[in-house]
Amino acid sequence: MNCVAHQSPGLWRHPKDRAWDYNTIDYWVDLARLLETGGFDGLFIADVLGVYDVYAGTDEAAIRQGTQIPVNDPILLVSAMAHATEHLGFGITTGTGFEHPFPFARRMSTLDHLTGGRIGWNVVTGYLPSAARNMGADDQLQHDDRYDQADEYLTVLYKLWEGSWERDAVLRDRERGIFTDPAKVHHIGHRGKHYTVPGVHLCEPSPQGSPVIYQAGASPRGRRFAAENAEAIFVAAPTKAILRDVVGKIREELVLAGRDPY
Repeated sequence: MNCVAHQSPGLWRHPKDRAWDYNTIDYWVDLARLLETGGFDGLFIADVLGVYDVYAGTDEAAIRQGTQIPVNDPILLVSAMAHATEHLGFGITTGTGFEHPFPFARRMSTLDHLTGGRIGWNVVTGYLPSAARNMGADDQLQHDDRYDQADEYLTVLYKLWEGSWERDAVLRDRERGIFTDPAKVHHIGHRGKHYTVPGVHLCEPSPQGSPVIYQAGASPRGRRFAAENAEAIFVAAPTKAILRDVVGKIREELVLAGRDPY
């Protein structure tokens, strides 16, 4: 996570800890090079767009201890790390609740171009009420409503990433002076409950089109969303037996979504 402490608050006090250096580009480039040297497939970056403010009814404890605050944007790290590596993949976490899909689609396509197709996206719907308040709402949407919104969010993105530009739309024809064939760039004409996006995607087709999709939904509604969209699903359980049940339910949802359960 692009902060002092992700899941280990207080570790920054250790004399050998470098986490306080999180807001320098060298910190992340060094990490990326180390991971590439070690043969890692990818670097995953968590994120939240809010602050923890439940304990004692304030955000003071989180601020005092550096608990996921200060926290910088994860997306801006990727270009430098990709430039310093050849094979390392990058998974970034961003939410569907507080940003319109149209500009987000452009940022992800840009990263897909700049990384040569090494970008993934961990789709989260958000869970911190403090984020909602700072975006002008009294609170977040209800749990299942957040996934309903996320369904439409991804529908818009898929239309932009996969349907707006045909793969051979860019001609770069110097003789005729045609960079892109307009007949092969399509307005998506989306009008839904949450979003209206009539026009074209701003980016030419990137190596992947849609990035690798990660998801961590554990509720019944979250599992359905993950099964319909994700290529990798995070799971966690205290015992093998419980984990077997979790995976079994995910496989059932994959079948319902018309996908290979394995």
